[in-house]
Amino acid sequence: MKKTMLLISLPIFLFANFFDFKPLKIDKDISCVIGDYNPPMQSNKGFVSNVCYVNMGKFLVLLDAGATYNFAKELNQYIEKSTNKKIKYVIITSYHDDRLLGASYYKEKGVKIIAASNVPALIKTHKSLYDRILKHFPKDLIKNTKVVYPDILVDKEYTIKGDKKSLFVYKPSRATQSPSDMIVYSPKDSFIFAGNTVFNGRFVKYASDSSINGWLKALNFIKDKKAKFVIGGHGREYDAHSYKMTFDYLMMLKKQVKTAYEKDIDPADLDKNVHTDRFKNIPHYKQLYMRNARNYFNQLEWQ
Repeated sequence: MKKTMLLISLPIFLFANFFDFKPLKIDKDISCVIGDYNPPMQSNKGFVSNVCYVNMGKFLVLLDAGATYNFAKELNQYIEKSTNKKIKYVIITSYHDDRLLGASYYKEKGVKIIAASNVPALIKTHKSLYDRILKHFPKDLIKNTKVVYPDILVDKEYTIKGDKKSLFVYKPSRATQSPSDMIVYSPKDSFIFAGNTVFNGRFVKYASDSSINGWLKALNFIKDKKAKFVIGGHGREYDAHSYKMTFDYLMMLKKQVKTAYEKDIDPADLDKNVHTDRFKNIPHYKQLYMRNARNYFNQLEWQ
């Protein structure tokens, strides 16, 4: 009896999925799977960024690829089964690992991968970024996962035409949260996928290669589109005003840090001059708020 039970249970173990997808339906042609609000770790299997798919009519477009080959493979299987359509393009909105590494699965399938024109150079100069997942996650989870390069490079704008609608890929400024950030706009659906240009559910991360002016420019670009649905790369909010938390925080950060810089405040005293407690209840605020301020202050010092 014990041997029989083992033989029956073994295939179930071998073919068990890593992920349990419960898509959020934004509109009739758009659904998204929502990532965990924490950084990539073994408990969330690297699934920390939102991934959406858009029905173009005869085919689908995927917005970001996720952090691993297995994530991409399982999501693709789920999407094909639930829509009876295939993904023709994958748009990577940032060179970061949680959005790019899953593209290794789609590359293998011959799906066209779209990214900003500076992504190949950023991949080469930030190789260690990918070690976070490639060297520290379980081998069965990251099997076949690797860094791959995009097929189509976007300088400022790119259009994908389907039989039902067109999808516009924009790089609205030199840099936002990162130098590679892009947004995707579907006028027919009145929908914007903002990637790391919009944060919800977790606190904004202003990195050393972020641009506060470029970021605010991109957020104004989103505002001007007057889309009904705007979803960021993190968080469940997708109403027309979901970008406002990011915008309001960056405006506050810019004003306070710039004032401290112009007053020639010692960087060691920056915490006494930056007061963004309005956002303190957002997850990861404590870990990031002063790091954000220092990164922007350092940019002002070396500009």
